[in-house]
Amino acid sequence: MDESQASPAGMSGATATAAAPLALRGDDIVKRFGAVTALDGVSLTLGRGEILGILGDNGAGKSTLVKILTGFHQQTSGTLQIDGSETLLRSVDHARSLGIECVYQDLALANSLSIYHNMFLNREIVRRGPFKLLDHKQMRARAAQLLDDIGVHVPSVDLPVERLSGGQRQAIAVARAVHSNAKILLLDEPLAAMGAREAGLIIDLIMRLKEKGGLSIIMIMHNYAQTLDIADRIMLMQRGRVTYEQHSANTSVAELMDIVRREYRAMRATSA
Repeated sequence: MDESQASPAGMSGATATAAAPLALRGDDIVKRFGAVTALDGVSLTLGRGEILGILGDNGAGKSTLVKILTGFHQQTSGTLQIDGSETLLRSVDHARSLGIECVYQDLALANSLSIYHNMFLNREIVRRGPFKLLDHKQMRARAAQLLDDIGVHVPSVDLPVERLSGGQRQAIAVARAVHSNAKILLLDEPLAAMGAREAGLIIDLIMRLKEKGGLSIIMIMHNYAQTLDIADRIMLMQRGRVTYEQHSANTSVAELMDIVRREYRAMRATSA
């Protein structure tokens, strides 16, 4: 298939990434909730070190797909492969044990706790000895080093998270996921409700993580222009299906908008 052409609806883009080792592959994933079909034969691939942007309006199936990829839901049918091995993700903890982490829109940060406490939330370092006391000194040092390694700058890791900007809080949540030795990182609307400056901070962070290598990223997004700037490849979902897939360099916002408009007109004609 010529790279200038889109993959047919529902296909995984395997042709485009066949030469690269895959971090994740999903084939013909279906998810039903009773009589409602949320995902209708979704296939996708994610190469190692690749950024995949998944676009779509509310109700397109993006959130359901994320929950399957993170072990929160199990698919009704279809298969998932992680690092080439077919795997049924039994739980969120199981997915995390395989290196799959997700940063949701709510970030799951404890606002009243310090940055370093959030970095080690539920993974606290404990001193050796008869009493299990938290090793605050080591957690501070490790948190500061990790943030420095990925280029996240904060005045002090002792600051409570509630005193940070939205972009800084997002960066802390991403850093915590990376600290957990993530191999596959899912970002659920990482730029939502951010101004240009804060969005730029997160875009720079994502690109630095890509340059460091070893981390594969899926971004769930609404903003077409931002996604095309960041992602290596994009996938458009509509009504539980993949309707378009292409390398970012080979498509445009105008083309994506045209596809969405055609789908909307087709739906109106059907319901009329």
